Amino acid sequence: MFNIARITTLTAVTALLALATTIAAEMAAPAQHAASAGQQMMSQDSKGAPQKPEQQIDLQKVSEAFGHFIGRNLKTPGVNFDLDQVIKGMREGAAGKPAPMSDKEYEQMMSAIQENAFKVLSQENLKAANEFLAKNKGETGVVEIEPTKLQYKVEKQGSGDVVGPHSSPQIQYTGKFIDGTVFNSSTEAGGPVTIALDQTIKGFSLGIAGMKEGEKRRLFIHPDFGYGTSGHFPPNSLLIFDVEVVKAQSPEQSYNEDADDDLSPLSLMSDNDGDDDGDDNDDDDDDDSDRDL
Repeated sequence: MFNIARITTLTAVTALLALATTIAAEMAAPAQHAASAGQQMMSQDSKGAPQKPEQQIDLQKVSEAFGHFIGRNLKTPGVNFDLDQVIKGMREGAAGKPAPMSDKEYEQMMSAIQENAFKVLSQENLKAANEFLAKNKGETGVVEIEPTKLQYKVEKQGSGDVVGPHSSPQIQYTGKFIDGTVFNSSTEAGGPVTIALDQTIKGFSLGIAGMKEGEKRRLFIHPDFGYGTSGHFPPNSLLIFDVEVVKAQSPEQSYNEDADDDLSPLSLMSDNDGDDDGDDNDDDDDDDSDRDL
């Protein structure tokens, strides 16, 4: 339904179109300079050791591939670019004709487009999350911890110690979006990780609490108990986690505390935690408002 890269696509498209205009201008210019440079290089090479033949470049095919890349990235939720006008703008820009609006007007318009696209994607993802959980609660073995917000299904029973609500268990996990795209896993971190439940998103900490060592669960987390419209994920993403508890309480340092990079898998921030009513974007100063996963 969505891809994690789409959240930044509009910014990328802006840069791509600017680059495409520059390349188009260069392609429209005579190729005499390139030919001259090539002859000079061959002359220099002939004086020294034999050189390997340069790779032949099919400029037409490369140009088509570049255009294809731009076209793919024009497909953005909430934005319907007019392809004919995009091509027209590239041709006129390459020809040195005046732009249809000033740079300032363009930046303001793109900012408004980005805001609208973010809003549309947020609404679409929230609707998808609500529909998914409403249907999923009727599936065999699915248990609701919090109605419409948090569900789990036991994939394998455990028999060891129980994970406490404020513990730091050692776990294996894989995180996915609603479309099955894997966005993160403990394998990427090098193996089992230790997570302080007081420092993670609400849905993750509530979903793990009560698990036994050796137990495997699949968690289904509503955006209100996840990252909502904050963090580095597409807004209002429903999150699905496959979790296995290795140790109910690990003596090792929490992976969260080792993560210096705000973009690392277990350092994604959420502003939704601590909201008992599940409302988004509350501006309180509670220490629980910023949690890692």
